[in-house]
Amino acid sequence: MEATKKIYDLEERTAKFAERIRDFCLNLPKNPANNEYIPQLVRAGSSPGANYIEANESIGDKDFKMKIKTCRREAKEAAYWLRLVITDRSEISENERSALRQEAKEFILIFTAILKKREENP
Repeated sequence: MEATKKIYDLEERTAKFAERIRDFCLNLPKNPANNEYIPQLVRAGSSPGANYIEANESIGDKDFKMKIKTCRREAKEAAYWLRLVITDRSEISENERSALRQEAKEFILIFTAILKKREENP
């Protein structure tokens, strides 16, 4: 029997990230600061996936690179807003924030690697 292979589907991974961001935000406390931060986080957290889909449907190399750069920029922004939002300070919230920030950092590395590889092999 063949060993189970891990599938690296970036489209699915970015969609799951957006869902986790959405669910995380739904559980954040309501206060004046979060009223500003949460919409920003929801937009930034869902943007890498949407832009990655667009990159895969790009009309050329220049368009592809621009969409991947947008993915990377939005992942950086999501990490920033994750840092700023105010949680209830529970262990669950803080662990999820930490995990989401780590995932955003991994997306930054992945999108950077995609760009470098594309530049090496035009």
